[in-house]
Amino acid sequence: MCALLVFVVVHPVFKGLQQQRSFASSSSSSSSSNFPESTVYGGPIANPVDGGGGAAPRVTVRTVAAKYKKHEKLVMMTAYDYPSARLCDATPDIDMVLVGDSVAMVVHGHDTTLPITLDEMIVHSRAVVRGAKRPLIIGDLPFGSFETTPSDAVRAAVRMLKEGNVDAVKIEGSSDARLAAVSAISDAGIAVMGHVGLTPQSISAIGGFRPTGRTAEEAISVLDGAKRLQDAGCFAVVLECVPASVARAVTERLSIPTIGIGAGVHTSGQVLVFHDLLGIAQHPHHATVTPRFCKQYAQAGIVIAEGLAQYASEVKQAEFPSDKYSPYKMGDGAMDEFQKLLAERGE
Repeated sequence: MCALLVFVVVHPVFKGLQQQRSFASSSSSSSSSNFPESTVYGGPIANPVDGGGGAAPRVTVRTVAAKYKKHEKLVMMTAYDYPSARLCDATPDIDMVLVGDSVAMVVHGHDTTLPITLDEMIVHSRAVVRGAKRPLIIGDLPFGSFETTPSDAVRAAVRMLKEGNVDAVKIEGSSDARLAAVSAISDAGIAVMGHVGLTPQSISAIGGFRPTGRTAEEAISVLDGAKRLQDAGCFAVVLECVPASVARAVTERLSIPTIGIGAGVHTSGQVLVFHDLLGIAQHPHHATVTPRFCKQYAQAGIVIAEGLAQYASEVKQAEFPSDKYSPYKMGDGAMDEFQKLLAERGE
């Protein structure tokens, strides 16, 4: 627990969140507050990510394109809920947040991404959008929501924007049908991110989560797929689980950004999953779905486990809650009146 407390106090991300709480506290006492003077819970507030309490500029596809032209590395994070989105929002160098269909595995406990539905993706997208006001937010179109016809693809993408409130959508694969979907969605005025290399939605056809691009023929296929997605209207493309040399060759031949995941350092940017890089989940299922290419920048899961164990121990020993955490008191004379009422009732 001590390690977590130190991190919370000194880490700049958490300093930003502390400022937000202070802002909420001061706002709650003003006459214009939407909350009563005495309240147990506060509501969401804007993230003062620029350090001055104001709104930082929103990242748009134009921002992404401008950074790409200046050869600035792009940072994307995959997140699925409001708390993680808040932390991403408070990290100024994170440009994009992907609401990935990998939520099926990381959060819902499935073995693949296939079971997640469009309705579920919309729910997760709404939560992320409420938490992250600054980054560009991209929502994955899940398996089964866009493959049938271009019209179905447009309908799914429109729902993600209108109901999920995301800024753009992502589509896996570069087959003719998926290119038609990308083109139709782009023509409808919706920004699309492509995805080649390992495409987890195609697990049935490819026979598992397998890297690609390790032969010359596969490398050409990855390159051609990325080029076709660019021509179909994608503003960026994810390269997943391909050799670094292949990712570099693809990046050098495109005029849109590439976002690597398990694809080496030469892409235009990188993406990892929030839970993976922070080491949040320590249970056996998550260990089986955490990719080999993911670097863990923290061991949050260990700190969380220690905190849960300490809480359980204090409850069993009747140490929690102490007087400090029992803040609600009866008014003067109220306890005597309460006892009188109980006596009158014979209790």
